[in-house]
Amino acid sequence: MKILVTGTAGFIGFHLSRKLIERGDEVVGLDCINSYYDVNIKYDRLKLKGINKDHIEYSKIIQSEIHNNYRFIKLKLEDKEQIDKLFKEEKFDVVCNLAAQAGVRYSITNPYAYIESNIIGYINILEAVRHNNVKHLVYASSSSVYGLNETMPLSTHHNVDHPISLYAASKKSNELMAHTYSHLYNIPTTGLRFFTVYGPWGRPDMALFIFTKAILNNQPINVFNYGNMIRDFTYVDDIVNGIVRVIDNKPEGKKDWSGKNPDPSSSKAPYKIYNIGNNNPVKLMDFITEIEKKLGKVAEKQMLPMQDGDVPATSADVTDLVTDLNYKPNTSIQYGIDKFIDWYLDYFKTN
Repeated sequence: MKILVTGTAGFIGFHLSRKLIERGDEVVGLDCINSYYDVNIKYDRLKLKGINKDHIEYSKIIQSEIHNNYRFIKLKLEDKEQIDKLFKEEKFDVVCNLAAQAGVRYSITNPYAYIESNIIGYINILEAVRHNNVKHLVYASSSSVYGLNETMPLSTHHNVDHPISLYAASKKSNELMAHTYSHLYNIPTTGLRFFTVYGPWGRPDMALFIFTKAILNNQPINVFNYGNMIRDFTYVDDIVNGIVRVIDNKPEGKKDWSGKNPDPSSSKAPYKIYNIGNNNPVKLMDFITEIEKKLGKVAEKQMLPMQDGDVPATSADVTDLVTDLNYKPNTSIQYGIDKFIDWYLDYFKTN
C-alpha cells in the first residue's frame, strides 16, 4: 500500500515507518520537526531511514538514500494548501496520523500549540482524506482521554467526558471529529489510545529518559504523587505491531449498534477506537527499581505531590484488540527497560 505517516521523525512514527518500509509498503513520511524536544534526535531518526538533514526543505519531498520505498517531506499539518497539494499528488491508500503537539503538562502552559496542531492540523487531514479517496485513516489518540475515570481497567466502552488537560481534550476532540467524518462521508477511521509508550529512541520528556539521564549524572529524580503512581507502560514494538494490524483491518461499522445504548468505541459508521497498552500495570517505584538494576546505581529520589493534569493510575483493557485482531501487547518491563538503556548508552556515547 501507499501510506502517509505523519510524525515520522517522532518516537512512534520513526518505528512505524521502519516497520512499513521493511514489509514493502510505499511510505511517505511527514514531519514539521518542531522544537518541543531536541531536534537532533529527530534528525538522527530520519538519518537512519536515509534522509540527510542538509537536503530537507520545507514542502519538498526528498527520496531516502537507503530505501527506494521511503520519501520524506517537512510540512506542518496546519498548512492546508500544502497538505491538500500533497494528498492530491500522492493518492495515498492509508493515512496514519501520529503528528501532534504532545505532552500533558506543556498543554497547561502552551494551550494554543495544541489547538493549532491537534485541532486545526487534524481537520486539514480529515478534509484531505475526504477529498482524495483515502481508504482508511488511522490516528493517534491517548490514554489521557480517560481523565477522571477511575474504573480499572480503562475501557473504550466507557464514556470519556472528563479530561483534565487540554492535550487530553484535543485527543478526545480528534475521536469526535473522526466519528463525524465516518458518519457523514463513510470514511473508515480507527483511533488508537496509546498507554505510556517507551523504548529505544524514546522522547526526552518521558519518565524513562528523564530518570536514566538523571541517575547516570548523579542527579535526583522527581517522583510525583510520592511514588503512588501506576502506569500501563507499553513497549514501542508492541505499539507498532498493533498499528500495523489496525492499518490492515479497516472498520466496517456495526449493524447491531444502538443509539439507545450507545457504545462509545464503535458505531454504525465505519469507526472504531482501540486501547493499546501492555495490560499489565506497573507501580512507578517498581519501574524505577528496574532502571536502577540495569544501571547498577540507586537513584536519589525527591518525593513530590501530584502534578496538574496527571492521573494516579492507568490500566488498559485491550479485549477488543485481542478479539478483533488476535493481538495483545506483552513485552515485559524488564526487557523493555534493558533495550532502552542499551540504546541510550550507545546513542550518547556516539553523539
